[in-house]
Amino acid sequence: MMKRSTVLTALVGFVLAGPAAARAASALVTHSDEEWRKLLPPESYAVLRHESTERAFSSPLDDEKRTGTYSCAGCDLPLFSSKTKYDSGSGWPSFYAPLPNAVATKTDNAMFMPRTEVHCRRCLGHLGHVFDDGPKPTGLRYCMNGVALRFRPGHAA
Repeated sequence: MMKRSTVLTALVGFVLAGPAAARAASALVTHSDEEWRKLLPPESYAVLRHESTERAFSSPLDDEKRTGTYSCAGCDLPLFSSKTKYDSGSGWPSFYAPLPNAVATKTDNAMFMPRTEVHCRRCLGHLGHVFDDGPKPTGLRYCMNGVALRFRPGHAA
C-alpha cells in the first residue's frame, strides 16, 4: 500500500505539470516542513517552501555574468543554463528558457491578476514566475528568486 505522503506528492506533481510529473513522483525530493527549515537558509526556506519573494536587486545572481548552470537551492536539480540568462532590468535573475524537464508551472491567483508560478520539478520548491515579455527565441521571461537558486560556474548545461 502506498504511503499517504507518496500519494499526495504524486497528486501535487500531476496538478503542477500533468501526467509526466505524476509518473516521475517517485523521483521527487520530499522533506517535512521542519526538515526543510533545517536544510535551507531562512531566506531560501521562505521563498522555496512558502512562496515568498526576495527584494528586487538584492541577489548577487542578478549580476552574475560567468558561464555555468543555475540549480535549485532545495534539491540541486539543474534548472537554467547561463546561455539563456539575460538582464531583464527587473531586479531578479531572468532567463528566456529552463533546461528540459526542470520546472513545472501552475496558475498563481495571489495578486491582482493571474500569473504563472514556476516550481522546481523535483522538490516542488517555488522559484518565481514566468511572463510573456521576454526576448527571442521564446518571448518568455523566467523571473527567478536568486535565493531559490545555486550557481555553479563552469560548463553551461
